[in-house]
Amino acid sequence: MLAISGDFIATLNHWSKELNADFPMLSDYKREVMKEYGVLGEKSYLANRTTFVIDQDGKIVSIEEGNSAIDPTGAVTACSRLKH
Repeated sequence: MLAISGDFIATLNHWSKELNADFPMLSDYKREVMKEYGVLGEKSYLANRTTFVIDQDGKIVSIEEGNSAIDPTGAVTACSRLKH
């Protein structure tokens, strides 16, 4: 699992420590990944909160949007299903 955010690296480092995250947090401050995945708001230039689960073949197998995307539990559950 990894997180991608429009925040700067220093901000992500802060949140990683504060949340005691055990996964990498990557900065997409140029908004390139957000554009590619279609989650960048045209007017706000902010990403819609979205969690993608991508299998080993690069296929998107699950998408969570909105408030449910903030909690990584759904992604963890989807990833565990991929193992079986």
